[in-house]
Amino acid sequence: MNFPFYIAKRYLFTKTSNNAINIISIIASFGVIISSLALFIILSGFSGLKTFNYSLLDVSDPDIKITSTKGKSFIFSNVLDSVIANHKQVKESANIIEERVFLEYNKKNEIAYIKGVAENYQKITLIDSAINVGTWIQKKFENTAVIGEGISRKLSLGILNFGDPLSVMIPKPGTGFINPVNGFYTLKTQIVGVYSGNEDFANKYVFVNLSSARKLLQFKENQITGIEIKLQKNSKPDRVAKELKSQLGIEFKVQTKEQLNEVFYKVINTENFVSYLIFTLIVIIALFNVIGAIIMMIIDKKHNLRTLLNLGSTIKEIKQIFVFQGFLLTVLGMFIGLILGILLVFAQRTFGFFEIVPGLPYPVEFRFLNLTIVLATITILGFIAAKIASSRINKEFIER
Repeated sequence: MNFPFYIAKRYLFTKTSNNAINIISIIASFGVIISSLALFIILSGFSGLKTFNYSLLDVSDPDIKITSTKGKSFIFSNVLDSVIANHKQVKESANIIEERVFLEYNKKNEIAYIKGVAENYQKITLIDSAINVGTWIQKKFENTAVIGEGISRKLSLGILNFGDPLSVMIPKPGTGFINPVNGFYTLKTQIVGVYSGNEDFANKYVFVNLSSARKLLQFKENQITGIEIKLQKNSKPDRVAKELKSQLGIEFKVQTKEQLNEVFYKVINTENFVSYLIFTLIVIIALFNVIGAIIMMIIDKKHNLRTLLNLGSTIKEIKQIFVFQGFLLTVLGMFIGLILGILLVFAQRTFGFFEIVPGLPYPVEFRFLNLTIVLATITILGFIAAKIASSRINKEFIER
């Protein structure tokens, strides 16, 4: 067995005659346990929150969206249809018409977006799972719509108000004075469903079928504003978007879900990184206790070190004893903290002790990546702390 490691293990698990050093060692151990636990919990919490927020985007955004780089609309040609349909990673695609509109209901007004969607739109996103009142647009009913709960609340508008439809209006093209009596194209529609989602999404859309949106905007038969795509499972959106872009040319913009929500992704990732840095700082502070405990142990064992030096041990070997001791103290505390953290994560996932709001447990997620990050962070910092503590050992110190 390695001599420095053997002595370090003895020092770690054997009580000293000085109770103060024993207490400092226990405090140092608890500091490492708590900081390891906290770092793992916060990373697991952010992983769960990230997955939860990304699941909301599955409702509002497709895997890939194609729009025109020149103007708001374009003609859906056979060539365009062929490129999308023949790509092996494309599972489903749907044409859309999207435009900013003016809403009016019972003398209340609101600005939102109308989104005309094809019949297969439910296969593109999980929008039907977000409907909490009523149903999705049905083909057998004309001039029906699904609105966000934010719009519903602002306009005091529920479903199936057949006596008083929602007016969706868009200004007629032209210049000069607009006659308010006849200055808008208008679509009167009945609300059959209300969807929920994040704040922006819930306040944004009035979903109608494609023909209603085309009629309101006076579009031609194949004129649309975008194409939304659902990819096959385990596809790589970035790669597919790049391939589609190369085939479609500069006339079209091809964006992934991440690119459509670039700010959102940056905020989530930045918050995760900043939280990691903050809790790493807590780990560093906790490791000062380890440094203190090792230094106190060095002072207490000074007589023993002199004996080891006289028996032929080198200064390097004596330093290694306390490097191993500090490292073992850190690693032992880290593993205890991680075991407790893993148990708490699975307990939260199973029983939902902590809730964001009643009925919605705080999302946490166990990931081996988080486990690896904690192991790497505390192992490296623990080794550095042990090296710092043992650095004061020299021949003059021992023989003094």
